[in-house]
Amino acid sequence: MDRDEFHVFDTTLRDGAQREGISYSVSDKLAVARLLDELGVQFIEGGWPRAMPKDTEFFARAAAGELKLVNAQLVAFGATRKPGVRVEDDAQVRALLVSQAPVICLVAKSDVRHVKEALRTTNEENLAMVRDTVDFFVRNGRRVFVDCEHFFDGYAHDPNYGVELLKTAFAAGASVGVLCDTNGGMLPMGIHRVVTDVLERSGVRIGIHCQDDTSCAVANTLAAVGAGATHVQCTA
Repeated sequence: MDRDEFHVFDTTLRDGAQREGISYSVSDKLAVARLLDELGVQFIEGGWPRAMPKDTEFFARAAAGELKLVNAQLVAFGATRKPGVRVEDDAQVRALLVSQAPVICLVAKSDVRHVKEALRTTNEENLAMVRDTVDFFVRNGRRVFVDCEHFFDGYAHDPNYGVELLKTAFAAGASVGVLCDTNGGMLPMGIHRVVTDVLERSGVRIGIHCQDDTSCAVANTLAAVGAGATHVQCTA
């Protein structure tokens, strides 16, 4: 099988680092990344440069030669541009580029309620934020994945907006649209139903990112793969 046909995307160094009782030093993060690379995963998400000082240092030291990956590509996590800000002028976006990571994973709001209440902007501007930011990184030679935050809650409220966001991201050059069960409240049958529907209506490559609040993250991930997802995000 071509290694790009199915992705194992490890987020131990970001999502996993939020677990109670875990606190990585930068040296720890570099060591864990080397171990994950030895396991053969395709993508290692290193963290959020600029938002977290340790993550900024991690990417700087990796780029300086302290991290030589054989099997994996390093991923920098961050957000789309802010509402009303040109993508070239957004400091957080620039920090992702400065990280020198070959792959960028952008988190985007896919629930219309969060667009209105958290971002305090319009649905149209949120789509423009996704389009502009994906396009910016693609033009700068980066591969882009888009994490659709609160996708399943958003789908229950409005089953069309998330699909529109996915189409917008792919039209701008994204490689994978990741459906995130951010609240961790989904069950396998629901995951399978939604992934099946979204794949049919979007026609794009779908990934899955499950939280484990109901101890169903593994089962939910497998249900998504059974429905056609070819990119799984997980932690060690």
